[in-house]
Amino acid sequence: MNQVSFPSFRALFALPLLAGLFGLMASTASAQIGGSVRQVIVARAPSWNSNTASLQCFQRASAREPWQPVFAKPWPVLLGKKGLAWGRGVFTPPQNGVPMKVEKDWKAPAGVFHLGTLFGYATKPPAGSRWPYHQVGPWDAYVDDSQNPLYNQHVRIDPRQVPPWFEKQKMRLGDAAYKWMLEIRHNQKPAWPGYGSAIFFHVRRGPDKPSAGCTTMAEVNLERLIRWVDPAAYPHYVLLPAADYDYLRGPWRLP
Repeated sequence: MNQVSFPSFRALFALPLLAGLFGLMASTASAQIGGSVRQVIVARAPSWNSNTASLQCFQRASAREPWQPVFAKPWPVLLGKKGLAWGRGVFTPPQNGVPMKVEKDWKAPAGVFHLGTLFGYATKPPAGSRWPYHQVGPWDAYVDDSQNPLYNQHVRIDPRQVPPWFEKQKMRLGDAAYKWMLEIRHNQKPAWPGYGSAIFFHVRRGPDKPSAGCTTMAEVNLERLIRWVDPAAYPHYVLLPAADYDYLRGPWRLP
């Protein structure tokens, strides 16, 4: 797909399109991090066309306390090969001309997202993890076929009745990049067919090899992240270009 440059929020703000601007302000004002959220994972990309970002984690004791960075410094992550597009999460995408993510566009979903299940090949998650864990076995699948009624869902099939689509959708591939997979809940409940599926935090394939749409990182950093997230703190994931993050920080109550 061809790369398309879209205007940043700052550029939009400078445009004399008052009606569009008021619509943007109204849509962003209703989207925010709730008071019950005490952990936020933040990835800031240089631009919408970037396939790299800088990730830091933040925590707070309560909604009345300021956000504090968790790690001494951010670490690098890789995104979709063709950059970012708006995802479907727990926010309202601003009308800034950036398209929504679709299946196989090689873009990472931007926005605010809940986290789902932690998957992995090992019998147990990394030591110290508190996150719900599911060991991937030979009959686990995660469906990325938008024509399948199980689209964008994890399923464990009955080995006595193996459906014809299973071979292309199975999760256990012996791939080191999928040693750990923490689900980013993009386009779920409901899952809109064709709007992107199977989005995870997982191990990168190399320091300069972007993903098909996931957020990937060095294994040691992913395990730090897995040990840190706490279900009781309602962690969210925020992925945005840096300029858009700065614009939305106040309205969305971001760190």
